[in-house]
Amino acid sequence: MAEPPPTIDAYLAAFPEDVRGILGEIRRTIRASLPDATEAISYGIPTFRLHGHNVVHFAGWKQHVSLYPIPEGDPALQRALEPYRAGKGTLKFPLGKPVPYDLIGRIATELAARRED
Repeated sequence: MAEPPPTIDAYLAAFPEDVRGILGEIRRTIRASLPDATEAISYGIPTFRLHGHNVVHFAGWKQHVSLYPIPEGDPALQRALEPYRAGKGTLKFPLGKPVPYDLIGRIATELAARRED
């Protein structure tokens, strides 16, 4: 079994340039939404943490990029997430289609707010 990458930079470096660009933009979007968060690798994927707790993870795959977990609650946000649901706690954004970075920012903000409750 391969060792997980030690940093998000190392994780991103393992992807082709086009996917690396998308993952980098997801990273920047989350960073802008959670300016006090720290970055880590958790479960082998990029993670943003607040107050010592994991808040949001993202990952690259062969055909898509994913975001974990899915915030519950807000009905309007749930409707916006519906086209991207891929499992109980997973959102998939297919490569080759526009990535809804503004939605990713909303998700990160919502997850952080729930973490503070």
